[in-house]
Amino acid sequence: MDLGKYLEEFRYTGERGQGPETRTDYPEIGGEPIPRYTNEFWTSGQRKASSLQEISYRACFKPQLPGFFIDLLTRPKERVYDPFSGRGTTVVEGGLKGRQVFANDINPLSRILTAPRFFIPSYEDVATRLGEIPVSCPGDREPDLSMFYHPETMAEIRSLRNYLCTRSMNGEEDLVDAWIRMVATNRLTGHSPGFFSVYTLPPNQAVSREGQRRINTLRGQSPGYRNTREIILKKTRSLIKDLSPQTVKVLEEMGSSARFFCSDSGNTPGIRDDSVRLTVTSPPFLDVVQYTKDNWLRCWFNGIDPEEIEEKITITRSLPEWCSVMEATFRELYRITVPGGHVAFEVGEVRNRTLRLDETIVPIGGRTGFSCRGIMVNEQSFTKTSHIWGIGNNSRGTNTNRIVLFSKD
Repeated sequence: MDLGKYLEEFRYTGERGQGPETRTDYPEIGGEPIPRYTNEFWTSGQRKASSLQEISYRACFKPQLPGFFIDLLTRPKERVYDPFSGRGTTVVEGGLKGRQVFANDINPLSRILTAPRFFIPSYEDVATRLGEIPVSCPGDREPDLSMFYHPETMAEIRSLRNYLCTRSMNGEEDLVDAWIRMVATNRLTGHSPGFFSVYTLPPNQAVSREGQRRINTLRGQSPGYRNTREIILKKTRSLIKDLSPQTVKVLEEMGSSARFFCSDSGNTPGIRDDSVRLTVTSPPFLDVVQYTKDNWLRCWFNGIDPEEIEEKITITRSLPEWCSVMEATFRELYRITVPGGHVAFEVGEVRNRTLRLDETIVPIGGRTGFSCRGIMVNEQSFTKTSHIWGIGNNSRGTNTNRIVLFSKD
């Protein structure tokens, strides 16, 4: 396939009819003209994502992004990989499409949020298991989370945490337990009655205890009782609502060969040479996202020491530091990518759009052996305001995904 020609001639067709033509220009990067293709290659409404993808996590892209590249650049049973897996968007999308998958993330929460979605329990099995777990847990009352939870809700959360940690330590955790752990981890805090907590920040980040006290004071609120079992069952029903028996079977098949690593992205010895057809990923962007600070409550619930994660996660506050980490990652990606395989590397506009990491990553990929096939700019319209990346969405009408596309020749 002539990839450049495909992107130049791409025009999506959807509910709004046929989309615009691709705009192509050739910025000079590292002394070479690099094709840059700008269009609306996918939208959240163009191809509705599976309900199984509705797990919140900080700094994640929409499933339509990896779906576009998986459809375009792989065939069934070929392997898809993400070295910065996060909530598992790329690999879950790969599994849904019948691709073998590898996932890696230095944060152990990633596996907790990803692996259970390859082995779907029945609603009835989840309900039965929840009914077997005590609703209260005597003993330790630390930490104080009264600013988030009603006392009865807190008792249920402690009981659930104690049950899951005990099952894990004893080697008894099964697929139903893992599913319940994933859903509960995702429902700990949020800004609707579908979460265990009083109104707080969106579920992809956790405010500090002091910050939550300020929110409670400003809103004149106090935590009301939330039935954690009912919330887990409601979210379970929502996650599996789109899944046919055939899809469940495909996911289980792909899950049986899946691997979930917790390694440095530049050192993944568990992945053999020339074994990955496509990598779709989005790396940490300098110091924009504070993963450990955002996940402190999730770490507590799962018995994870956030300080240990902090020591392992590379927080790059300068561009040279970031480039060094990315170059090590690309050298590892080159080793594991099959000849003819591709890497789709999504980067953002950070620091008020003064730094375009797409133009930074092109020469890094080149130095490690890849050929840059171009930069894709997917223009998107947003209806929500977000300042996660230092960008005020809708203040300028559009925002973009920027994906640098490489191949191993």
